[in-house]
Amino acid sequence: MSDRRMGEEDRAVATWAEGESDRAEAGRMEAGSEWAEEDRTEAELAGESDRTEVNRTGARRIPVLEIFGPTVQGEGMVIGRKTMFVRTAGCDYRCAWCDSAFTWDGTGKDDIRLLTPHEIIAELREIGGDSFAHVTLSGGNPALLPQLEELIERLRAQGILVALETQGSRWQDWFYLIDELTLSPKPPSSGMATDWETLDVIVRRLESRERTFSLKVVVFDETDLRYATDVHERYPTVPFYLQAGNGNLRETDRNRMLPYLVERYEWLIGQVMADARLKKVHVLPQLHAWVWGNKKGV
Repeated sequence: MSDRRMGEEDRAVATWAEGESDRAEAGRMEAGSEWAEEDRTEAELAGESDRTEVNRTGARRIPVLEIFGPTVQGEGMVIGRKTMFVRTAGCDYRCAWCDSAFTWDGTGKDDIRLLTPHEIIAELREIGGDSFAHVTLSGGNPALLPQLEELIERLRAQGILVALETQGSRWQDWFYLIDELTLSPKPPSSGMATDWETLDVIVRRLESRERTFSLKVVVFDETDLRYATDVHERYPTVPFYLQAGNGNLRETDRNRMLPYLVERYEWLIGQVMADARLKKVHVLPQLHAWVWGNKKGV
């Protein structure tokens, strides 16, 4: 996809996002995807009683499912980092093994809150106090939300670093503001198809600005590993992370989860160590799953 084509697409998305639409009622929304992709007018989102506040502040509300922390980041380039989490609703993918499917499959729709950047930061402070200096924006796919820019700017103005992970299916200009950006294209086991032209453009734009970003691929099997190797060879100068996949999302016993996760991690290490094409890579577990299993909000 050329920069010109992508620019036209971005403008079309922005126009669509700023338009009014009343065709989606809360009872039939797919866990925030309509809020994220249609991004209806503020009076419509917030309700008539909030019209004055929205008009006064100009803040565009963000569909939020969870705010929690402090905790440790469990994945990718920021693994082990003390952080707060803001999880947004809506995703343009439907990965077969998604560990946060409640952000898009309808099961979490009753938990969606439409918050301004000011309200999100106030809640982060209420929960985390003065004990954090890092916030992770998660999803779903936060890259569906052009209105995140104001939140990111406000966080950085307070000296708070911002991390974000996205599959690389959608560009936002506020990517340039992210301190630690992870692009995580999804392998064949996800059931999703990678838009390589879009990913090429995103990587090229970030490299041109010398932004801090990385690539991460979750690996479940040999086919996924071949895909991951192709990604690494396509973008050889970008820091690259391989992560062992968790295919046991329904297990609730943490003591039974850990041996399984260790086995998957050992398998991935063995595969990577023997591969001459995967020299400059990081091989990671899903740290939070090792500690808390499949528990939400940690």
